[in-house]
Amino acid sequence: MPTIVVDVMPKSELLDPQGKAVSGALARLGVESFSAVRIGKRFELTVDGEVDETVLDAARRIADEVLSNSVIEDVVGIEVVE
Repeated sequence: MPTIVVDVMPKSELLDPQGKAVSGALARLGVESFSAVRIGKRFELTVDGEVDETVLDAARRIADEVLSNSVIEDVVGIEVVE
């Protein structure tokens, strides 16, 4: 069955307290390779049948209206995984 994967991230202009906490933990562990960490959400929508443009349009609408908060988050990716 195909799956539609939706990735949602905090808007770049907003602080990401979870990412900041992980970044601090990495520094305490001696990992200095990363300058920043941002944490988002991943949703997997399993599709019964084929993925056509109608199904993708529905996934886009759901991503914008249900899976993300447009005030503080952006939908950064929607892809079909077999």
